Amino acid sequence: MAFTDLFIKRPVLATVISLFIFVLGLRAMGSLPIMQYPFTENAVVTVTTTYTGANPDIVAGFITTPLENAIAQASGIDYMTSSSTSGTSTINVNLLLNYDPLKALTDISTKVTSVTNQLPSASQQPVLTIAVGETIDSMYIGFYSKDLPNNKITDYLIRVIQPKLQAVNGVQVAEILGNRQFAMRAWLDPIKMAAYNLSPADVGNALANNNFISAAGRTDGNMFIQNLTAETILTNTEQFRQMILKQQNGAIIHLGDVAQVDLGAENYNTAVSFDGREAVYIGIKIAPSANLLTVIGDIKKIFPSIQEQLPQGLKANIVYDASAYVDSSIKEVIKSLIEAFMIVTIVIFIFLGSIRSVIIPLVAIPLSIIGTFFIMLILGYSINLLTLLALVLAIGLVVDDAIIVVENIQRHMEEGQTLIKASLIGARELANPIIAITVVLIAVYAPIGFMGGLTGALFTSFAFTLAGAVTISAIIALTLSPMMCSKFLHVNHDHPKNKFILFIDQSFEKLEHTYASVLHHSLDFLPVATVFAVVILLSNYFLFITSQAELAPQEDQG
Repeated sequence: MAFTDLFIKRPVLATVISLFIFVLGLRAMGSLPIMQYPFTENAVVTVTTTYTGANPDIVAGFITTPLENAIAQASGIDYMTSSSTSGTSTINVNLLLNYDPLKALTDISTKVTSVTNQLPSASQQPVLTIAVGETIDSMYIGFYSKDLPNNKITDYLIRVIQPKLQAVNGVQVAEILGNRQFAMRAWLDPIKMAAYNLSPADVGNALANNNFISAAGRTDGNMFIQNLTAETILTNTEQFRQMILKQQNGAIIHLGDVAQVDLGAENYNTAVSFDGREAVYIGIKIAPSANLLTVIGDIKKIFPSIQEQLPQGLKANIVYDASAYVDSSIKEVIKSLIEAFMIVTIVIFIFLGSIRSVIIPLVAIPLSIIGTFFIMLILGYSINLLTLLALVLAIGLVVDDAIIVVENIQRHMEEGQTLIKASLIGARELANPIIAITVVLIAVYAPIGFMGGLTGALFTSFAFTLAGAVTISAIIALTLSPMMCSKFLHVNHDHPKNKFILFIDQSFEKLEHTYASVLHHSLDFLPVATVFAVVILLSNYFLFITSQAELAPQEDQG
């Protein structure tokens, strides 16, 4: 007895197996993250060094170059980029795809530490940061006002809005762009500085000596303990103006004598605008493992409450939303999935000519597709454009197994076998071929999943999703399809076929005769047929080398 007999004789077992696959797939479908492309762990380590007052040439020669030479010795680096601006050196280290970011960060930190003694003494210690996943923000929210200056807007965003956005599940970081964080600015007058024989270093030393945090300690007595507080921090503009720089010929020189002191912004080097007005943006980066559509949706839910609590005169708008394009792309692929299902249904009906025969493949298609989601969940994949593309392609593959089972069993019924007998014989005959076909298809698609580099990282999920769909299809074809054939198929030799089915059958008979005639004639001229086949085969090579190559087609994202 073949193992397929078990499912025909015990239809409940076949039904339970199929329902088990369906329920697992349905549950997995709701648990899978939704992304534009498969997750790839591409990390960037940024090394930032500040050397206040240094011009770009000095920063490049004495900070950026030594650091680059040291960092280049670390392992796991794909490529580096650097920029040297006035007072700042920035080195971006792009790691190899899927390389351990923590290991790379430790290695780079060690290399940076080894050359810190070679850097100028006045420069600050290099600061290392790491970003994993997308380096581009997935959403931008613009804040602008006619009444409030940008430093007050920035202060409000840091205290109120930024913590609220970063608390949303799945948000990696909410960074402020074009910020004007409060800072006391002293704009030195070079003419007055020269008149008083002062240098910027003198001002810097005076600030360090007169504006610092101190721990004064406490005094202990027999009956009490008193904490001591020393007011060593300057807290307002007037205190900074009155700060003493030096005494010269009995005269006291204050900071206000040589500089314009005001409460301004820490950085004026960058600016952003919205609708032609200067603004402050908050950029949202999504965590690598988070669901882009879900996270953006959660932010949109709380955005009205953010707008309601804004101070009078401050307005906010969502300037950019990456989820709109991703959502549109995924909907287009799902639309293609539905269209493919409908086209396959029509083709099956035309070929099989019976509603009863069509029901069996139509059950196998969604069952195989939904069951594939469980395999995707086990493998840690996401619902993305490539996995959905694999499912679209899989529709044409998963239906084949069910169709050949139906056709073979129907053939035995037309030859006079009973329904159960035809189902048993037909399923036995196709058990090994279906398994062989499945193994061959897996062997064809699986190697794509073992490709290296970015292409391999992207198409691994495509390959194994397709292989998983074919595997589920084989299980359905060997368990559920024979059982359904034994219950649903019906052949009535006395009942005439309708005109449409009769027309289709006659058309295929004519096509079969035409093909047989052409085949016989081609075999009579075998050398000519061979030369023609060789020419077609060689032309594929020239078509391949002359075609343009790219990882993915360029699309207009709006």
